[in-house]
Amino acid sequence: MSGIGKGITTASIARILKSKGFNVTCVKIDPYLNVDAGTMNPVEHGEVFVTEDGMETDQDIGNYERFLDENILSANYMTTGSVYLSVINRERALEYGGKCVETVPHIPEEVIRRLTLAGKKAKADFVLVEVGGTVGEYQNLVYLEAARMMHLKDSKSVLFVLVSYLPVPKQIGEMKTKPTQYAVHALNAAGIQPDFIVARSEITLDEPRKNKLSVFCNVGPGDIIAAPDVSNIYEVPLNFEREKLGLKILKKLGLQPRKKDLANWAKMVKRSQNAKKEISIGIVGKYFGTGAFTLPDSYISVIESIKHAAWSFGVKPKILWLDSESYERNSGKMARELGSLDGVIIPGGFGKRGVEGKIKAIEYARKNKKPLLGLCYGMQLAVVEFARHVAGMHGANTTEVVPRTKYPVIDLMAEQKEKVFGKRLGGTMRLGAYACRLIEGTKARTAYGARTVYERHRHRYEFNSALRQILESKGLVVSGVNPESNLVEIIELKDHPFFVGTQFHPELKSRPLNPHPLFREFIRAIIKTNAKGKAKSGKS
Repeated sequence: MSGIGKGITTASIARILKSKGFNVTCVKIDPYLNVDAGTMNPVEHGEVFVTEDGMETDQDIGNYERFLDENILSANYMTTGSVYLSVINRERALEYGGKCVETVPHIPEEVIRRLTLAGKKAKADFVLVEVGGTVGEYQNLVYLEAARMMHLKDSKSVLFVLVSYLPVPKQIGEMKTKPTQYAVHALNAAGIQPDFIVARSEITLDEPRKNKLSVFCNVGPGDIIAAPDVSNIYEVPLNFEREKLGLKILKKLGLQPRKKDLANWAKMVKRSQNAKKEISIGIVGKYFGTGAFTLPDSYISVIESIKHAAWSFGVKPKILWLDSESYERNSGKMARELGSLDGVIIPGGFGKRGVEGKIKAIEYARKNKKPLLGLCYGMQLAVVEFARHVAGMHGANTTEVVPRTKYPVIDLMAEQKEKVFGKRLGGTMRLGAYACRLIEGTKARTAYGARTVYERHRHRYEFNSALRQILESKGLVVSGVNPESNLVEIIELKDHPFFVGTQFHPELKSRPLNPHPLFREFIRAIIKTNAKGKAKSGKS
């Protein structure tokens, strides 16, 4: 089922195989007719993750990057829409030589072509392929057919892993295997027999249930891998290795490990487990709620980046979800919530909803010297707040919210206007990695320790360079610019513990073994501010 952990399982197996000396890459297949993930609602589908080369993808590509500590590029992501579009375009170009083009075999053949290409581009020994959704969904049949055809052609090079959930109903108190049995039967009906079953559940799979699955699913007991809930997803590769999953995979493929080294990974996990001192960080956003539930997946890369940086300092982050819309109605609530926090993050987003609440939160953090990190839209709204309340530009705004504002401190990029007005919206934003030249003597320059860096973008609106001089004269610091276009990439304030906004998304490049420099400095500023606060209260 959705959200059960297929992405983390895929990423964990990839990390294990990499630790054994192999080149590994991962591919995500999304069974949607959307051509990419860029137009999907983040509340429904989760975060849109942008690759280095500018593809808008599913959030699992982010998991692959974080676990492998490598960039995953656009060739490693496909949707049903993109696959069908490729086949239709080829048919229109007469590349099928007049054949009747059919769902089978031509769609599975296109899938196989893409998987092969991804492996070649990454020079990979292993390609881990995650098929989204569930076995029983008819939209997945073309992908299962592609997998069956690959296995038929070379059964010694293709393995199948089924990730399945084993519920423990509270009223019964017993782990149930029947849903997994039916999942295997559905897979068998598509012509596929799983080599491994990863048994997801609240608790560890016991021997009686393992043996039952083995008998009814035709999988050896040793190839049924327990995957209980964990407090930290980075523990999963270590759990799998306790059951020797990596060696079992290699044995089935007739391979030997070239080395064995999960030491750095184990150290990172231990550091996270040993972090006891807590810091509180609020994410002021609007993509949390779906009915009665709060889903953090819209900001998953931000959450993971906070953890990576906090653990590197030996502290434990407590993350709170703060609704920016409620701040528009209740300033008292905002002051109470933000006042109790150690730091504030204003993440990316689009549209008018909740904007004034975010601006209020930014103003509070600026005035009360609360460490703040603004990401994309968060940076843009920090500029709006500064323009209104420091630079005296009353009514300043982004033209995304007020198209005819007197002070358009954030405006639509010139090359984007034609696309927006012509409704050519999918895949047309400023996407992927762009250079950022850092200004000497700034917090950003100190954080990175380099003059030029490359960061990933996903936006249409930019800092309005026509108003830059006025804002700088009032104290706004531009600490990073794109060297080709001179577009503003980073802003900050001098007389503040940490008030930094980025036009790009630094969270997309943070890894557990390599935390992002800006998130590290944000956490460092929190620790330093807290220490000063305690010293001051001690003196008084």
